[in-house]
Amino acid sequence: MSEQTSPATAISKPIPSITPDLAEFFAGARRGELMVQKCQGCGVLRFPAHETCANCLDGQAKWVPVSGRGTIYSFNIMHQVYHPGFAGEVPYAVVVVQLDEGVKFISNLVGIKPHDIRCGMPVEVIFEKVSEEITLPKFRPRAGN
Repeated sequence: MSEQTSPATAISKPIPSITPDLAEFFAGARRGELMVQKCQGCGVLRFPAHETCANCLDGQAKWVPVSGRGTIYSFNIMHQVYHPGFAGEVPYAVVVVQLDEGVKFISNLVGIKPHDIRCGMPVEVIFEKVSEEITLPKFRPRAGN
């Protein structure tokens, strides 16, 4: 992981490194597309990337865009500072989003007070550019809900 400087604290946040396994995921995020792997053997969608399909054990997969829409499956509100780069954001939510396509995705939920989050809440993906190479998918409550 590399570091991102947080303007509020002037302390670097850890950000993911682009590995060969995730290059297409991050390329999609830079384009504003949420990407997951699709098994070429059985068609099951998965994230994070794996060498083989847990459903059929096929080793071939391709990256495909998904809607970026889903619901909160579960969440945790972080009250403790585990890394100084996040000190200015506490409390913040880490959520598991079940996408409409079935894949579960771990991210942050923005645009809502953490204690107002509820399981089943409809959400949609947004993208936060943190460097020229790294754009991170995050989620927000879906408009009109």
